[in-house]
Amino acid sequence: MKTISIILAVGILAFVAISWKKNSKPTKPTIKVNNPYGFKLKTLDGNEITLEKFKGKKMLLVNVASKCGYTPQYKNLQALHDKYKDKLVVIGFPANNFGWQEPGNSGEIKEFCTKNYGVTFLMMEKISVKGKDMHPLYQWLSDKEQNGVTDDAPGWNFCKYLIDENGKIIKFFSSKVDPLSEEITGLL
Repeated sequence: MKTISIILAVGILAFVAISWKKNSKPTKPTIKVNNPYGFKLKTLDGNEITLEKFKGKKMLLVNVASKCGYTPQYKNLQALHDKYKDKLVVIGFPANNFGWQEPGNSGEIKEFCTKNYGVTFLMMEKISVKGKDMHPLYQWLSDKEQNGVTDDAPGWNFCKYLIDENGKIIKFFSSKVDPLSEEITGLL
């Protein structure tokens, strides 16, 4: 009888744990922040940075992938970086959230971007930009309650957030908007 009770108790605990995990939502920052400067990030090379180092410049944050129909946008992201690097920081965030189109590790991603598109703009380590494991930066970017501007979230690869010199989101752009379009360059 004691054995049955123990088995039953373990089963109930397992059920509760599985149910809790399925229903858990991404953890949001506990303190409302007004800008993205405090988020800790890692580059493809494994170096830790915060976006505060770019305060005073605009930033274009882009969720990227190597095997997407929009992957050729790397070329125009690089051109945008080259043309406006005095006042704009382009930052790529590899993500495997949409169609599993970024399967590589950091070394593979870096090699692909450098070899095929000559990417020299800042590339971060692969993160999640949606779902339960969404990176805290993307939680902030896609939650108007936190960022004060927009609830727009990436719906596919190569979505873009333009952020001003003080860390406020200027505008969200869908994947279809080319990095060199007047929609973006007109705001620089």
